[in-house]
Amino acid sequence: MSTLSRSVPVVAGVLGAGGIAVAALPARLRMRAELRRRWRTWAFSAPLFLGAFFLGSAGVALFAAGLGVVAVLEYVRMAGLTRADRAVLTAAAVALPALAWLAPEALGPQLALGVLLLAAGPALLTADATTGFTRASRTAFGLLWIPLGLTCLVLLGDTALAVGVAVAFGDVGAWCGGTALGRRGPLARRLSPLSPNKTWAGVVGCAAATAGALAVLGSFTPLVWTAVLVGCVVGDLLESMVKREAGVKDAGSWLPGFGGLLDRIDSLLVALLLTAGVMAR
Repeated sequence: MSTLSRSVPVVAGVLGAGGIAVAALPARLRMRAELRRRWRTWAFSAPLFLGAFFLGSAGVALFAAGLGVVAVLEYVRMAGLTRADRAVLTAAAVALPALAWLAPEALGPQLALGVLLLAAGPALLTADATTGFTRASRTAFGLLWIPLGLTCLVLLGDTALAVGVAVAFGDVGAWCGGTALGRRGPLARRLSPLSPNKTWAGVVGCAAATAGALAVLGSFTPLVWTAVLVGCVVGDLLESMVKREAGVKDAGSWLPGFGGLLDRIDSLLVALLLTAGVMAR
């Protein structure tokens, strides 16, 4: 049985159970409206994600490019980059998934070096001696984080589908773990000052949920699970660091219950990169 055929009933079942659960929440519950908004976003985005894989590599490449363009626009705004920097990032967000689909053999070290040098191009061409190094560094980081991370959706095939589902389950597991176990005791300790609401209890919940998701989808290995778990934790903290320096609460405001697209896929980006790394061993 393929990963896609396993994923559809699992995701549909969890969404159905979640819908019933949020519908039954008492009106006095403070987070009722927020949880309902989040469920609606999940119910909308899950078919898009699964549908892209149903269409094959072309569908995944198109989906990755679409996510990349939106995520790049949010990142450019937070990082304070220029139109020229945005153009470089946007071009990479479209071109890299397309290359992964049409000519994956072209995605070698030479291309990676060229892309990184391209990141410095706008600052060099404008002779920006004031913020040029900062712009080039932020652009290079954005290239590695967003376009390259989303390109792994195409390169990893069915494993990318399993990673995406596991990351989504990990997000829910982290919330459940933090709510159930994070009130007192050693697990209630904050994970990092970068994200004060994240606790070690959330990590425990995330670990259990990601392991369960990967096992059900037939994709569990210790290395892949570790990559997904670390990606879930580090990805969230990484975006929190970017947002704190930018002085914003969310990357955007258009995605109900989450904020912006980067707020939703921050962990997925790192999980995909790490999974690609461990599978290349």
